[in-house]
Amino acid sequence: MEVGLETTLLIKNAAQLVTSRGASEKPLTGKALGEIEVIEDGAVSVRGDNIMAVGTTEEVLRKAEITAETQVIDASGRVVLPGLIDPHTHVVFGGSREHELALKLQGVPYLEILARGGGILSSVRATRAAGREELVERGLKYCRQMLAQGTTTAEAKSGYGLSTGAEIKTLEAIGEIDAAQPLDLIPTFLGAHAVPEEYRESPDKYVDLVIEEMLPAVVERDLARYCDVFCEKGAFSVAQSRRILTAAKEMGLKLKIHADEIVPLGGAELAAELKAVSADHLLAVSDEGILRMAEAGVIAVLLPGTTFYLKEDHYAPARRMIAAGVPVSLATDFNPGSSPNNNLQPIINLACLYLRMTPAEVINAITINAAHAVGRGADIGSLEKGKKADIVLFDAPNYAYLAYRYGTNLVDKVIKKGKLVYGGEG
Repeated sequence: MEVGLETTLLIKNAAQLVTSRGASEKPLTGKALGEIEVIEDGAVSVRGDNIMAVGTTEEVLRKAEITAETQVIDASGRVVLPGLIDPHTHVVFGGSREHELALKLQGVPYLEILARGGGILSSVRATRAAGREELVERGLKYCRQMLAQGTTTAEAKSGYGLSTGAEIKTLEAIGEIDAAQPLDLIPTFLGAHAVPEEYRESPDKYVDLVIEEMLPAVVERDLARYCDVFCEKGAFSVAQSRRILTAAKEMGLKLKIHADEIVPLGGAELAAELKAVSADHLLAVSDEGILRMAEAGVIAVLLPGTTFYLKEDHYAPARRMIAAGVPVSLATDFNPGSSPNNNLQPIINLACLYLRMTPAEVINAITINAAHAVGRGADIGSLEKGKKADIVLFDAPNYAYLAYRYGTNLVDKVIKKGKLVYGGEG
């Protein structure tokens, strides 16, 4: 710690301070994914929005310059983690679809629900009808919930507009929400989320619209960092997805892809071919797709909450991916239809129970690997000197308790960029 730089925030006496170290340049893979540093009686000192020192309370107090202005938080009986990062959400949308749950429980197939005006096209109609102010108000509510649940950074996709105007409106709402509250939103353009009703008989014309009109408008307004495509049977083919993603890459956007959720269509292989940052879902990924992702360094963003809510009979093969050297992350997939959950804490439980990941692997998957999945690994995702002070205190005696306990928000306090934004004064 530099001499003469006083500490503005000190967190001390943590039962456990838990973080990865030395993974800021690339995500963790293989055995390293399950390796974390656990500091008993841990402490963090912060100046402004940056971490200045991490270690035991005794070590940090020797370095920290405490003044009358220093905010001190006693973390006794608490676990301290980096702020959680959710690298796959659809946090801005109109309407909701709780009425469809009863139909699903009665055994009504999705295609029939769609024929009755439900499904994703219901959300598209609601999003198109909503004003930007309404989308912002709803998005702010969801972000407040996420922050209180320990999420300090999240990716946010468009994709419920499916017209140039509605997609621009959604991305502008994401930008407004990002500026209005502490949680950082990383914007992704997902105009190719589904083929809208008006293009049902001519999907290639909709692909042309995405490439020739939507993408240039998004890039010109600097509204997104990533472009995503739902590459799946019934959505967009590998060839259509390649066209869209190649055009997006040429326009300067980084790439993500919804891949191989239902059938092994080849989305993982396409992600590797185009050097996408991540391929998401992957329930039906092929062995070749896993190998190609590992070779290309494509991050697998797994979404067990979606699998759970849809009552699928199998989950993404996380253990095969980890063994093959694929970097693995986790996310909520928060959306109005297949995963109406914006809390990463139950994702911890589901990943351990159904993906057979260890608690340590899960923590790295929702912190440092998730940071890399949104292009922020150098700045956030671990508690290390020089990184942004995004920190969460959990009311838990040890980190394994987070994977054991479910159904309760265990967050005690949240610090975002060095400021206490949830949980009282210390």
